Amino acid sequence: MYNKVYVEITNVCNMNCSFCHGHKRPPKQMTTAEFSHILNQLVGKTNYIYYHLMGEPLTHPLLPDFLILAKNKGFKSIITTNGTLLLERSKELLSSGVHKVNVSLHSFENGSDESLTNYVKDIANFAKDASKLGTIVVFRLWNDGFDCGKNETIISLLKSAFKGEWAENSRGIKIDNNIYLEYGKRFKWPDESEEIQGERFFCYGLKDQFGILVDGSVVPCCLDSEGVINLGNIFKQDIESILNCDRAVKMVDGFRCGKASEELCKRCGYAQRFIK
Repeated sequence: MYNKVYVEITNVCNMNCSFCHGHKRPPKQMTTAEFSHILNQLVGKTNYIYYHLMGEPLTHPLLPDFLILAKNKGFKSIITTNGTLLLERSKELLSSGVHKVNVSLHSFENGSDESLTNYVKDIANFAKDASKLGTIVVFRLWNDGFDCGKNETIISLLKSAFKGEWAENSRGIKIDNNIYLEYGKRFKWPDESEEIQGERFFCYGLKDQFGILVDGSVVPCCLDSEGVINLGNIFKQDIESILNCDRAVKMVDGFRCGKASEELCKRCGYAQRFIK
């Protein structure tokens, strides 16, 4: 059983953030038939589905339908979003039974103070509505050292919107019931053009998680934005055979020994944080 599986329902995004690696794949949105096929393959493999690798999931018009399909299959759905479409899609999103919504506040790097104020106001209102229905909302500021001077303003706006607990914990702050603020370091995405990042390597890819790109390609983690480590295609092969292919087994065995069998993994800055 995997802790989570990333399903990229679309690789299209409505923003162009500097921290995002991006991709060069053709734009595509997953169909209902494709998503249903994936759900059937994932039964017994995980309880939690995340709706991205690349792309903004709220740009997909069928997202509420996908959430309902997943819920009916017994999955809990977790969405990571830049938050810009939360206001217009709030009602259909919350009525579809989403379990958790992560809002990447560090996406808002450009724009006027007025637009930032409206942005925070919209996501705060969404969080209040969501928390009453039992949906968890996590505001993310994963930009340690690269906040573009907006973090203090964002936090100030959140404090004006929420008069809750604001209790510190190991990952950030509990603002109120079901509402959290989480801090994190900005990281370098793996890229074949990057230098090798160290001598020892470890990753939770294929141990706790794996990803499925919008075209069905199965990849070991949520950071393989181009599908470089393509283990197989879930629309053409059984997921069990894909996850147990020679390439996947070599990756898992390598990480157990502090080694990376794939060149892309050797160039992943995020994975280095797991090396003690």
